[in-house]
Amino acid sequence: MIEIERAGAADRPAVEALLTANGLPLAGLELAAELTLIASADGAVVGCAAIEPHGSLGLLRSVCVAENERGTGLGRRLVAEAESLARSAGIAELYLLTETAFAWFPRLDYETANRASAPAALTTSPELAGACPDSAVMFSKRLITAAPAT
Repeated sequence: MIEIERAGAADRPAVEALLTANGLPLAGLELAAELTLIASADGAVVGCAAIEPHGSLGLLRSVCVAENERGTGLGRRLVAEAESLARSAGIAELYLLTETAFAWFPRLDYETANRASAPAALTTSPELAGACPDSAVMFSKRLITAAPAT
């Protein structure tokens, strides 16, 4: 059984190893330390996802599943848990950059966004500042909608 939980400092080397093995950037990962999730099976980290907070906006980053667990729904579970964590942290909208999963994120209700028009709050993120190449596609998803006026 694969369990998803908040990552602790002791999990950082395993998360970094998983991300590095899959060609994902580590730059700025420390900005998401408080909002990082790991998926573990038999004591091994087999997936991760993190939220880099920027006020009411967040950058969904470091979504990664070990090759032997792909196709099992673990990625969907990690993203759903990360979205829940973001909501509880007061994040109303998530953005992300990807070079490889641009066909996958729309299935999770993410919409293509214009990277050149990214909110100013996100431009300080190392991922937007150069860790992710210009060829990476940006997506966004609204998590918290305004309550209807009464």
